[in-house]
Amino acid sequence: MKQEQYVCLVCGFNMVNFHPENCPFCGAPKEKFITAKECSARFEVISTPVNEKVTRLNSQPDLGYEHAAYRIETDQGAIWIDCPSSFDTSLPRVDTILFTHHHFLGAVNLYREYFAAKVGIHQADSNHEICRPFRFDNLFDRNFSYRGIEAFHLDGHTPGFTFYLFEETLFICDYVFLTGDGMKLNPFGPADRTIGGSNQLRDLLDGRQLTTVCGYNYVIDYPEWKRRFEAGAPFGGF
Repeated sequence: MKQEQYVCLVCGFNMVNFHPENCPFCGAPKEKFITAKECSARFEVISTPVNEKVTRLNSQPDLGYEHAAYRIETDQGAIWIDCPSSFDTSLPRVDTILFTHHHFLGAVNLYREYFAAKVGIHQADSNHEICRPFRFDNLFDRNFSYRGIEAFHLDGHTPGFTFYLFEETLFICDYVFLTGDGMKLNPFGPADRTIGGSNQLRDLLDGRQLTTVCGYNYVIDYPEWKRRFEAGAPFGGF
């Protein structure tokens, strides 16, 4: 780790080349920061199989607003959806990292350098202030397909929010939260655009034969996820 880098223990955000008084993501004071090197020593990233081609990546113990990233084994190489907050060199190589949005950048700058990986995010999210210390190789502004992965822009929660489909798996991150026996739309974004994005999501999933949904802190069978979603996911709340 050649550059100065700190990790917020409250939310897991990585601060690259600066040591602010407060976390730019959650506002926690700098007393809650540790160096990226200390973070790697205290938090490992564990891999949990989701199915034959998808693996869930999580910090252990939980780091801040602990979120999952996912590894997809495609015929042309491994791809991550989102990125762990802790840098762990024991993980197998990945050559592409794609983001749902800019909130879970994690330690992507370190993984990008270590694996010589290419990093992609929607153009609209790359413009956010917290993205400035990070480097992106591919800025997309439309739906696309890549190595069997389909990417769809939703807007709403963030301007560039993008969900992904791979074979029978949906990667939705935190666009929706599971709550008890129900579901709610992420409240951190404009209500009208988030609700509009959920309607677009419903149309895009119509007729799809899916089995699994990978969220930011859960993996659930698609039929159960769809039941909750179709019941009407209101805007707001965890």
